[in-house]
Amino acid sequence: MGCRGPLQSGDTMFSSRFHWDPRPNRLTRALAVKRAAGARILDLTESNPTHAGLYYPDEIVHAFADQRMLAYEPAPAGTPVAREAVSAYYAARGHAVAVERILLTASTSEAYAYLFKLLTNPGDEILVPRPSYPLFQFLADMESVRVRQYSLVYHGGWSLDLDSVSKALTPRTRAIVLVNPNNPTGSFVKREELSALTALCAQRGVALISDEVFADYKLCEDPDRAATLAGVEECLAFSMSGLSKVAGLPQMKLGWMVVSGPPALRTEAWEKLEWVADTYLSVSTPVQCAAARLLAAGDTVQRQIRERASANLAFARAALAGSVANILTVEGGWYITLQVPRIHSEEEWTLALLEHADVLVQPGFFYDFETEAYLVISLLTAPEIFREGLARLVEHLTAG
Repeated sequence: MGCRGPLQSGDTMFSSRFHWDPRPNRLTRALAVKRAAGARILDLTESNPTHAGLYYPDEIVHAFADQRMLAYEPAPAGTPVAREAVSAYYAARGHAVAVERILLTASTSEAYAYLFKLLTNPGDEILVPRPSYPLFQFLADMESVRVRQYSLVYHGGWSLDLDSVSKALTPRTRAIVLVNPNNPTGSFVKREELSALTALCAQRGVALISDEVFADYKLCEDPDRAATLAGVEECLAFSMSGLSKVAGLPQMKLGWMVVSGPPALRTEAWEKLEWVADTYLSVSTPVQCAAARLLAAGDTVQRQIRERASANLAFARAALAGSVANILTVEGGWYITLQVPRIHSEEEWTLALLEHADVLVQPGFFYDFETEAYLVISLLTAPEIFREGLARLVEHLTAG
């Protein structure tokens, strides 16, 4: 008695967190067939800066020639020297962020996991923007948290639909996620929108989580945008970033969050986050010792990415002028969204471009656009590939 018998039909020995479909989609399968046949694919979806033909200074390698990394001194929030480097990063951008508010993680994905552990119980809810990066559902599933969406709307420019935020809130909502600037729309949260959100969160006892990994990649200036949530006082708020985008170094695995809000809430949140971090101690000593030098050397990489994104955007605007495709207004990041004729679905457009033009783009439904038809293209792409790919794309779209 007391022992469960053998698994019956329909039972599983694995967690119900793993309920997504692991099978490759049609575009992935078609791409594999193309590559197996030896086709030269013009990939306009590049998201990995280390594969984008950028120059990385030797200082990045030299940053690890540091005797301090031979000693293990565990610090749940991160070592003081690494947190001071992050504080200096904010100071250089005009934001005073005390070291005592900075907690290091191995990545922003891990930061989300920490915050979901901090803020939610199983079955609780978080609100995420639509459209946006599709990672949220997977991260939430891993923590047994439910995702509800609020809308970003486009009327010549993107804005946050505050009414949809209010309607999405329920008694089980524990946090609202912002992506600032959004991926892939490239839209920043505006000061007026942030003011309304902080007031709403303070009233409802909900936290704000701001993913700011693309904040350094502005494509235009706007005094009305909210550059960061670091320093918000009205409600509990968390601002996240990391070396992956800031310095173009995704392999270094160093992220961080800044804890803001009313003092009592901020203090309690910090104490609990330190407890979570102490359970895992995931941030490596070498990358913490090297953090200041990596951030400094990363400025060279970041500058190249900004220059490339701006140049590719200018080329795309010229190449698509007068065509059937329209570039939606973009403020930052390294992606653009093309609105294309709805004579075909997004899936049909992307498959046809791959099959007949050897051009790879992403369909809007990867990012959960509410309507069709949109294609997403990376401005990080090497210029020669970007230009040839755009030329083929325009030719294919024109032919219909």
